[in-house]
Amino acid sequence: MIIDISQPLGPAIQGFPIDTPYAEKFVARIAPGVPVNVSAITFSAHCGTHVDAPLHYDDKGKTVSQMDLDVFIGPARVIDARGSTPLVMADDIRSHLKNTPPRVLLRMAESTNPNLWNPQFRAIHANVIDLLHEHGVKLIGVESPSVDPETSKDLPAHMAVNAHDMRILENLVLSHVKQGDYELIALPLKFENLDASPVRAVLRPLR
Repeated sequence: MIIDISQPLGPAIQGFPIDTPYAEKFVARIAPGVPVNVSAITFSAHCGTHVDAPLHYDDKGKTVSQMDLDVFIGPARVIDARGSTPLVMADDIRSHLKNTPPRVLLRMAESTNPNLWNPQFRAIHANVIDLLHEHGVKLIGVESPSVDPETSKDLPAHMAVNAHDMRILENLVLSHVKQGDYELIALPLKFENLDASPVRAVLRPLR
């Protein structure tokens, strides 16, 4: 069984105000003398469910194509971290980390709607990153558009990720996923020069 945890990509999807809006069109349609449909898309590398490469928050960081792929495939734990506070804190997840695999995905809200931009989306405190690092976690996934709040300028959670050489998945969809351990597959595209990449993130029950 495959559990899709990716946002659908389409013209209605919303992102950060500075992001390039999603747009799509067909440059060719099947017709006499035209045997195929051909489409084109324009969008931010951070559109929908995506991976942040270190270059996103570090001018000397790795691009998408330079990241090791191992971290994006393997055992992962989904943790229910829902709450009403602006930030998920370390104590909110501490009790769920016994024997945790090296990938942790946080459910942070009752539901998400990628077609509505919420500037007060819930983010995570940097102490969550530090705690996960202590437990050997290499990748953190969140339901929100960013691990830091929209208005953050110093990006403490991103900086903690960078300090621990971890990886980030953002804009996951976890409202239909039960808390527990799964296999994660969320491979980025091989962009040579970019700071992020959309992914088709899926979970499979562990065998």
